[in-house]
Amino acid sequence: MTETAMNPRPAPTTFQPAAQGLATPQEAVALPGLTPAGLQSEAVLARRRRLVLAVNLATLAALLYGLSHVLGAGGWTIADGAIFVAFLFGAPWTVLGFWNAVLGFWLLHGVKDGLERVAPFAAAGDLPTPVAVRTAILMTLRNEDPARAFARLHVVKQSVNATGEGGWYDYFVLSDTNDPEVAAAEERLAAAWQAEAGEDCRIIYRRRSDNAGFKAGNVRDFCERWGDDYEIMLPLDADSVMSGEAIVKLTRMMQAYPKLGILQSLVVGMPSQSAFARVFQFGMRQGMRPYTMGSAWWIGDCGPFWGHNAMVRIAPFRDGCHLPVLPGGPPLGGAVMSHDQVEATLMRRAGYEVRVLPVEMGSWEENPPTMLDFAKRDLRWCLGNLQYLKLLHLPDLRPMSRFQLFWAILMFLGLPAWTLMIALLPLKVIEDRALADYPAGLAAGLYLLFLAMYLSPKLAGFADILLRKGGAREYGGAPRFIISAAIEVVFAFLQGAVSSFRTTLFMIGLLFGRSRIGWGGQARDAHALSLATAFAGLWPHLLLALYLFTTLIVISPAMLLWSLPLTAGYLLAIPFAMVTALPALGTWFARHGLCGIPEDFDPPAELISIRQGHSA
Repeated sequence: MTETAMNPRPAPTTFQPAAQGLATPQEAVALPGLTPAGLQSEAVLARRRRLVLAVNLATLAALLYGLSHVLGAGGWTIADGAIFVAFLFGAPWTVLGFWNAVLGFWLLHGVKDGLERVAPFAAAGDLPTPVAVRTAILMTLRNEDPARAFARLHVVKQSVNATGEGGWYDYFVLSDTNDPEVAAAEERLAAAWQAEAGEDCRIIYRRRSDNAGFKAGNVRDFCERWGDDYEIMLPLDADSVMSGEAIVKLTRMMQAYPKLGILQSLVVGMPSQSAFARVFQFGMRQGMRPYTMGSAWWIGDCGPFWGHNAMVRIAPFRDGCHLPVLPGGPPLGGAVMSHDQVEATLMRRAGYEVRVLPVEMGSWEENPPTMLDFAKRDLRWCLGNLQYLKLLHLPDLRPMSRFQLFWAILMFLGLPAWTLMIALLPLKVIEDRALADYPAGLAAGLYLLFLAMYLSPKLAGFADILLRKGGAREYGGAPRFIISAAIEVVFAFLQGAVSSFRTTLFMIGLLFGRSRIGWGGQARDAHALSLATAFAGLWPHLLLALYLFTTLIVISPAMLLWSLPLTAGYLLAIPFAMVTALPALGTWFARHGLCGIPEDFDPPAELISIRQGHSA
């Protein structure tokens, strides 16, 4: 283990009681009938959750009722039963996404105080309250590009200092790098930062030789070694960037409400020269806004934690969020990989609220530049979420927290369910084509309705931008935004098919102990994929496409056309991955402003600094 401490500085002056008109910290005592931070009524949250449960169950029941009429035409078969059960596993995620989008759109446009209803703590961030809590900003690394990572943290530090509150923040680079060359580069950059920083702030670089617990173990090591010196920590990934203004606002919210344990910012993608990343994050930007707003309305104090770009109160995290070592061997045993959601449930169990602020506010990350890089990240999340099967029994979790773990599992269990339904489609066509009274209209209506529900978070996000005054202008104007939205919808269907089938194959491999996930640096920049690389990763998709297309074109060309939103991605997987990875296509998109985000058209100072650093 190596450690370099740079320029220790005296502790900032002690905070004095707030002047008149400034926010004062709330008492860290739970009040009867309120959530721990005193932010909301438990009864109100319970009513919201019952309402969401009711509308979701009613919607799912109606869909199942309609599906049973379609499948039962002519009598039930084994294929009908398999499709019905698969739909039962695959549909709930889409149904909840639909209702979250509806709620989110209503909160964004149907009421004046939508944000106050979901984030009553947010107002504290806009008050001119001096920061008065020592905060550690952490960046965790493992075999990442050191220059890139250090440059981002340097920009974060400069932005925080520009707020005038920089004296309350210290910086830690926590490395689990095991590549000697990368480690040497990290140490050189740390020393260079030491020479530059002077007396400005305290910076520590620490590299572990024992990487136990992966990233979660890295952060826990920080908490146990330095946690007594700080009240709050802000974990950042190697590709994370946050503005100083956003960091100070979140700090003020944590300061005002001492029983806020985790405060997660809404993380959005950074401008990218990768066509894949541009289209993906354009769609995520639109879908996440109403989805997160709607979900925060009823999740309330049991919110999400994504592991980075979030404020975390160190003492309860250190003392109450110990991750268990899962029994058994790999792949599901050992260290918890998707640690963040588990830590959120444990933080709530410890008596602290976990909240998300569903507002775009200067919190960014980079997205994978190619389909294969995206799939690699997705499979790591899949494995981590499936480990939650061994954590559902954790004692004393809140019912909502236990539901969150179950829901994270179901997100991935639903993918092989959809693959099974699609694979059974030719057999179902053969069984039903001779029926004179087949309910074709009902089948088509259910299919179109479900596609609309699947797209509803994105559609709600598109409508939000077009209805918001000046919203489309932030994306380069309404025509450019509409064209980008159309591109993204096609992209979403193609990418969804590729991703879901690849995850299905991975989960089948897990059953036979053949799927493994490594932990290392990730690709960040646009790069082309060769035909050999794309074929090696996606040839099973081509086989599935050949099966579906050859059978359907023979038995029912009309059904093949109807199926294209769900099946075209299999046939086009290899060219889709190659084309969206082309740097030239990404450059063309950027030049024409297609699938751009507001930061493309009006970049903030932090992202300008990063861009200038790349071009230097």
